[in-house]
Amino acid sequence: MKIAVDAMGADYGPGPVIEGVVMALSDYPEYEFVLVGHSAKLPFYLEKYGIAGHPRISIVHAETVCEMSEPSTIALRAKKDSSITTCARLLKAKEVDAMVTPGHTGATVAATKVLVRTLPGIDRPALAASLPLKRGGRFILMDAGANTECTPVNIVQFAIMGEVYAQYLFQLETPRVSLLSVGGEDIKGNDLTKESFKLLEQREQLNFVGNVEADVIFEDVADVLVTDGFSGNVMLKGIEGLARSTMYWLKRVLSKNALRLAGAMLAKNAFIELRSLGDADDIGGAPLLGINGICIIGHGSSSPRAVRSAIRVAGECVTFGLNERITARLNATGSNTAELEHELADAKK
Repeated sequence: MKIAVDAMGADYGPGPVIEGVVMALSDYPEYEFVLVGHSAKLPFYLEKYGIAGHPRISIVHAETVCEMSEPSTIALRAKKDSSITTCARLLKAKEVDAMVTPGHTGATVAATKVLVRTLPGIDRPALAASLPLKRGGRFILMDAGANTECTPVNIVQFAIMGEVYAQYLFQLETPRVSLLSVGGEDIKGNDLTKESFKLLEQREQLNFVGNVEADVIFEDVADVLVTDGFSGNVMLKGIEGLARSTMYWLKRVLSKNALRLAGAMLAKNAFIELRSLGDADDIGGAPLLGINGICIIGHGSSSPRAVRSAIRVAGECVTFGLNERITARLNATGSNTAELEHELADAKK
């Protein structure tokens, strides 16, 4: 299996990415890696980490990098030779089985959607983010930010794709799928959630458990939480911000006097464990589901362990046959774009 790795897109340069590849070389002897980046800069890091001339590593030159501050369309307009775009071209040409990037999420979505295209019957791809549950385990958020505007057709397809990904990630036969809304009743919400609810309810093969409000999403009420990418990304960023603020608040109140500081020192391991609950390094990144290839998008600040995990997930998704299963599930549930649009049109007559 051959995996393209964007070696240039991370916040801290190629170092953490190459170190993650070193770990993957040891852990996954069946994988080959195509490092995509500037061919004059990467050899320094290969030498530094002792993998120069490795038989399972090759370099494909990419002249530029999509900076995080640049617009999403930069990969298609001004930087057609970027590391992200080059990875997408390799995936499109089937020269690699999967791609992994810790780079610009919007640029990756744009490049893969235009160059690699979506799976047959899929209207738009979606980001699948894995989040921790209160009592252990995790759930999947679909869409975590690939699409700021969505239709009911998109929501249903996000549910199908999320269901298949949950089957892989959680080893579940019939994952529970819920719809994020402002109330548990089907009459609550906006036009998007109301129409989406009806379509989801009509997919008899789907284990749809109804609407879920945001205050109970960590209570193990569903394995897949579906929403539009705007709401999903706002919620995800809010959760991340709250987690950081909570750690700050804890430090502030625990440092008010010597007794509290002593107690905090005794509970140090508990705080480390608490912090690890939100640690995404074992997941590695979010798959961009729905494109005609496997693409894992990691954080720009991905650690070497996160890069290694993203590579593992990419390989496992290929082996699992994720895209083939998504296509089969779309057909089995009557959830291709044309079928869903026809269903919506009939409902409005």
